[in-house]
Amino acid sequence: MSGTSVDGPDVERVAGPTPWQESVGSGRAVAAGDFVLVAGTLPPAAGAAALGNPYEQARAALNEAVAALAPFGLGAEAVVRTRLYVSHARDAEDVGRAHREVFDGVRPVTTLLVVSGFADSRVLVEVELDAYRGAKGAVT
Repeated sequence: MSGTSVDGPDVERVAGPTPWQESVGSGRAVAAGDFVLVAGTLPPAAGAAALGNPYEQARAALNEAVAALAPFGLGAEAVVRTRLYVSHARDAEDVGRAHREVFDGVRPVTTLLVVSGFADSRVLVEVELDAYRGAKGAVT
């Protein structure tokens, strides 16, 4: 993470390491009150290690998104909502399997959407997540 800025008593922003966030003026994660919102997350290096494998890309992207919660003292158990974007409906089962492995004990509400594509054509999956940082959301 590039750093945290505080915008007020209830809003904190964490910058990310990607040039995309800089070019569009986006943050990696924003805490607003009791919620932490994590921006769309791709597999690291656009999934170069998992080209063509939706399961591996989903696992990597989900783990990256969960890691974005660390500056706020949170982990996967704090996640209350996920959004999964896939470029092919045929990949839904593999992406769902990766999601289940990461969040099986948590069971956040989830939306899976098929989109026409991503800015990087190698990407098959992008994820977003929302976490709750109330008393039950803190990492122990």
